Amino acid sequence: MKRALVSVSDKQNLVPFVKGLVENGFEIVSTGGTKRVLDEAGITTIGIEEVTHFPEILNGRVKTLNPYVHGGLLARRDLPEHMATLEELKITPIDLVCVNLYPFKETIEKPGVKPNDAIENIDIGGPSMVRSAAKNYHDVTIVVDQADYDEVLNQIKNEGNTTLATRAKLAAKAFRHTAAYDALISQYFTKQLGINDPEKLTLTWDLKETMRYGENSHQQAWLYEDALPKSFSILQAQQLHGKKLSYNNIKDADEALRCIREFDEPTVVAMKHMNPCGIGRGDSLVKAWDRAYEADPVSIFGGVIALNRQVDLATAEKMHKIFLEIVIAPGFDNDAYELLAKKKNIRLLSLDFSKKDEPTKHEVVSVMGGMLLQEQDTLKEDYHDWQCVTETQPTEEQLKTLMFAWKAVKHAKSNAIVLANNERTLGVGEGQPNRIDSLKIAVKHAGNNIDEQTVMASDAFFPFGDCVEYAGKHGVKAIVQPGGSIRDQESIDMANKYGIAMVTTGIRHFRH
Repeated sequence: MKRALVSVSDKQNLVPFVKGLVENGFEIVSTGGTKRVLDEAGITTIGIEEVTHFPEILNGRVKTLNPYVHGGLLARRDLPEHMATLEELKITPIDLVCVNLYPFKETIEKPGVKPNDAIENIDIGGPSMVRSAAKNYHDVTIVVDQADYDEVLNQIKNEGNTTLATRAKLAAKAFRHTAAYDALISQYFTKQLGINDPEKLTLTWDLKETMRYGENSHQQAWLYEDALPKSFSILQAQQLHGKKLSYNNIKDADEALRCIREFDEPTVVAMKHMNPCGIGRGDSLVKAWDRAYEADPVSIFGGVIALNRQVDLATAEKMHKIFLEIVIAPGFDNDAYELLAKKKNIRLLSLDFSKKDEPTKHEVVSVMGGMLLQEQDTLKEDYHDWQCVTETQPTEEQLKTLMFAWKAVKHAKSNAIVLANNERTLGVGEGQPNRIDSLKIAVKHAGNNIDEQTVMASDAFFPFGDCVEYAGKHGVKAIVQPGGSIRDQESIDMANKYGIAMVTTGIRHFRH
């Protein structure tokens, strides 16, 4: 008779699986709560103490760490000396292991969890059995995922055993399983100890979707989600309508969410190729939409729209007039949804915006041969902390408008320039090799809309006075920039020449 060792925390679908094993000639060894569930289901089981000849000790911390278990798992059936040792020591081989681990992830996700609770949910015996079985996959089937129950049972039923190819596949999954488990544990302790630069970085993600293709159609792509996901994420959004999101859709939508979380008043962000082409705000969502649209009615076509209020019919009627890839909002009024959903190719997503200020994860960026890790740029700033460096002082209203432009410029690619008034962006210039070209693009987009209310934000300092001079010649009245150039005085003098109020923040917001 073959022997299976079964010990699981997640007992979903367990009983039918074990019944199937018994029906195909397996005897079942089990532990603790798993044994109780199987016994209650009328399945005959062997207690682990009967195998180890030793009781569970230390409140169950030690029960399977025993040669009678690991000898039965690790003995190679093709080596006579291994089998002779088992016979001599009266160790029964174990042919199948079904184990999943203590719920460490679920424990640390609970609000206010204490370190002691987390520690007690670190599995020791489980990973040891999984690794032993996986190492000896030529002879042992290791099952760590209930998604594999049916395939394993079908092969045992039809062929008497799992195939070597299946056992190898399951072993690889088992090692991924324990590696991810250990990664979460190491992340938890590293964070608890406040270590920012561990000598080894262990991260883990779960596959969410195999995508049709990546940035281009000839590139394969996969979407993975952080094992401890954040609520305010495009991956947590509920898709209400439309086709699956593409690789580029996800990147654009992610950037739109990063931008929209900056604003508390009714705001609409139009994102195109990971750059904001228009940001509008107002005392109603429809006004915010109108202003975002006016910012760049050409680029918004085919854009990704993020709104921080539930979409009403009036706003939906405006959006319905043009082609949009994605609309993401806290929700949609019924009539607004019905109208927008008439368009086959639009994607409509809802997301809990109440979580927009939750602590963020670090950003991970791949480079050839490695990766970069950094905190997200979520710095909260107060314009009262800024320093005016010019003879002309900004008014309180100008400072508020400068803050609006400053929040917007954070999300445009460097070198980034934003022209804005107190209602919307007027022109955005981004991604140019030099700052003056970005400014020229922004001024061109703003066109005749530049007036006495127009301000400018630059994501980094001015290395020359040319940008300030160009802005002054085109009617900009106030500027916010980080400062810090060895030629700051040149820009200050130019601002004074044109009567521009200029403030410096001491903070740079590059976004490459």
